[in-house]
Amino acid sequence: MQPLEIGNGRVAVKEANRCRMTLPPGLKNYADAQLDDYRGLSRRKFPWQPPLRMRLRGRASHPAPIGTLGFGFWNDPFSLSLGQGGAARRLPAAPNALWFFYASPPNDMALDPFVPGQGWKAASLRSPSVPSLLLAFPALIIAGLAQVKPLRRPLMRTALRLVSAEERLLDTALNDWHDYELRWEAQGAAFYVDNVEVHSAVNPPSGPLGFVTWIDNQFAVASPDGGFRFGTLPTQAEQWLEIENLSIESG
Repeated sequence: MQPLEIGNGRVAVKEANRCRMTLPPGLKNYADAQLDDYRGLSRRKFPWQPPLRMRLRGRASHPAPIGTLGFGFWNDPFSLSLGQGGAARRLPAAPNALWFFYASPPNDMALDPFVPGQGWKAASLRSPSVPSLLLAFPALIIAGLAQVKPLRRPLMRTALRLVSAEERLLDTALNDWHDYELRWEAQGAAFYVDNVEVHSAVNPPSGPLGFVTWIDNQFAVASPDGGFRFGTLPTQAEQWLEIENLSIESG
């Protein structure tokens, strides 16, 4: 695992098995505190694919922090900061993810039409395999045209249909310690909180993916009504995400 600190984000290993990622109050520009295991690797060399089992304990400083946070696996499709200062230098890719993910208002990523585009979720995202070179130019065109109101809704509906999203809102209190577990198989994935299954996905991504856990102050909108846009949110107080006892077992 490698720490990534952007802006005034800070990563602190408190004990051998516990890590806290913190954002300070008064932020205006983008900040991120993150741990991951894929930095410097090409996507085809990301380390994880099914079958595997991920377990950890986690909690946040607030029940509803500003920005986004989470832990799990993804393919880093556009760098975590959506171009706002992240370390990755890769062409964009279609998103693939399997994780516990939180987004505060005004985030609105309407990937699953039956689940709100914000909140604390267990989520699986699977996209068709498209070479990055073929995806980059159309992605820029769609993002630009989505700013034109008459075109926004049909373009965004078409783009969002390409992502197979299976999400479930969680009623777990973010600011309390809970045990989280993800079991990823080739034919399905299951999410557990405190040893109780809370969500299952029948069409998870196939990998390879990288592990990431983070907290940042960004927002992103990808919806038929809102189009595609992103930015940063000011923090009013210190906020953090803490994890401990992380284990990832293959096989």
